[in-house]
This record gives sequence, structure tokens and C-alpha cells, in this order.
Amino acid sequence: MRNILQDLPDNRDAEVFENIVDEEGVRVERIVSHGQSSPVSGWYDQDWHEWVTVLEGEAVVAFANGEDAHLKAGDHLMIPARCQHRVKWTHPARPTVWLAVHYPKA
Repeated sequence: MRNILQDLPDNRDAEVFENIVDEEGVRVERIVSHGQSSPVSGWYDQDWHEWVTVLEGEAVVAFANGEDAHLKAGDHLMIPARCQHRVKWTHPARPTVWLAVHYPKA
């Protein structure tokens, strides 16, 4: 047994992605951010759906349509397949811990 909020990596250079489950088309991952954001020039544009929640910290997810979602601990968001998005901001002074579930488009 492990605790998703313990043993957090302290990588300040890049977000850390750790698979918790990866089988039969479903991937669950823990993401730990320390003030990182996606490159301004690029968007995630995935072939699969993604459900994400912030367990600790804060983040802003930007969408290509100009909307932003400000997530705090406990907030969650459904990102449909092919919905262009990026991480605009994560809290610089404390870790932001995400739980992401990736699953196939029906």
C-alpha cells in the first residue's frame, strides 16, 4: 500500500509523471508540479479522454477556446478527447499534486 500524497518528488526542472495503473486502455497517473507550466507554443491534443483532479496545491488549465479553469484542492475537470489544452500555471511555492485518469474515446 502507498499514499499518493507521500514521497513527493522535489523536481523543480520538470513535472513528474508516475503511472499508478496502466492496463486495458486505462491509465491512472500521479503528476507532481512545482511551478511548471506547458510550453506556450504547444497544446495537448489527445486521442483519449482525461479526467483530472488536484489533490493538493493549485493550477490553471487553459483551453484553446480562451477559457481557463482554476483548480484548487478537490476540484476536478473532464477534458474530452481532441480538446486542446495546456497547463498555464501551477503554484510556485508548494507542490501541486494531480491525479489523472486517461481512458479511450467511446
